[in-house]
Amino acid sequence: MTAAALTSPAAASRTVTTVRSDAAGELLDLLPARGGLSWVRRGEGLVGWGEAARIEVTGPRALADAADWWDDYTAGLDVDDELGVPGSGPVLFGSVAFDPAAGTSVFVVPEVVAGRREGVGWITAVGTAPVLPEPHSLTAGPSPRLRYADGALDPASWCAAVAEAVERIDAGDLAKVVLARDLLVSSDVPLDPRRLLRRLAARFPDCWTFAVDGLLGATPELLLRRTGRRLSARVLAGTAPRGAGAEDERLARALLASAKDRAEHALAVDSLVRALEPYCDALDTPVEPQLLTLANVRHLATDVVGTQASSGRAAGAGLLELVGAVHPTAAVCGTPTPDAAALIGELEGMDRGRYAGPVGWLDATGNGEFGLALRCAELVGDHGARLFAGCGIVAGSDPSAELAETQSKFAAFQAALEG
Repeated sequence: MTAAALTSPAAASRTVTTVRSDAAGELLDLLPARGGLSWVRRGEGLVGWGEAARIEVTGPRALADAADWWDDYTAGLDVDDELGVPGSGPVLFGSVAFDPAAGTSVFVVPEVVAGRREGVGWITAVGTAPVLPEPHSLTAGPSPRLRYADGALDPASWCAAVAEAVERIDAGDLAKVVLARDLLVSSDVPLDPRRLLRRLAARFPDCWTFAVDGLLGATPELLLRRTGRRLSARVLAGTAPRGAGAEDERLARALLASAKDRAEHALAVDSLVRALEPYCDALDTPVEPQLLTLANVRHLATDVVGTQASSGRAAGAGLLELVGAVHPTAAVCGTPTPDAAALIGELEGMDRGRYAGPVGWLDATGNGEFGLALRCAELVGDHGARLFAGCGIVAGSDPSAELAETQSKFAAFQAALEG
């Protein structure tokens, strides 16, 4: 089932204009109070606002339907693009359900996009002249009073689910499953998404700070980037907390040496590579993972780089088809994928919605970037949010340690909420 609706007067316009803009300032400072879209890392990327068009899709052909819609939408546009770089011209932001066949995925064409790449800035407008707005300043206010509540499962019930998953793994039913939990928060004052995004970007500069249709966060995991025929991804699996002083270094060495974490990481890398290989003439995968160090945790990380096939059916695959082929990886689902997905449905007790689904953008020439919606929250009304965190469960996983890992991951968004 697919539903599509054009949602603003600008949708009727077929004119898209991109001009260079070297105005100083942070991209996130340009976002309005509501409806902002974001994909920013270290001050570069894209932000957008307004809706020139929007589509929501669900069903077995969800991503194919979205891709066809985007092709149709862009086919008749009158585009004047001074730059011609990835992200200039018409842009579509997307937030895909963890299970696209069952959940609802959202795609938005902003009326205005501001971008920056390698120090070069631009602004794109649909149906109007591209004018860069003044940055929005946020007035300081009292820290909100927050109340937290368990989501679908309380900590003891979630630990029991982890223990059950380990039993299934030990019995040979599967090799890995990713179990997530949610945490509900309510605030005595309205939550300002702009403030949350700025805090996330400041604390996690090496993550991609994203926002699409009320889902916002800072993800360290790049599911897939397409630039011309070059494809790249960053796989994360295996996590350790940070420590103080010498303890921090000890924890880093222990993560690199952990047989359990390296096995979990290898499953995630292998699942991405197997899915991507049919689309590539060449694919380079490092033998050893590296450490990715964030403010609150460390991950084992592997950067995979490939070249999309130059002939055959794979040569014509667009970014959304590629995203659909690689998602879900073992990093957010498990191995084998069908068995892990079934166990998630049995044990997790919640609807993930767009958590752990692909989130990012694509342009009219096929370039784009999609990460995984991790370290994130879904805003619920003006005063509430639903936070998410998950862990890879493999043989030898300890429920209490996995619970502590979810707390470390929740802390990323809690810090933004609490200031």
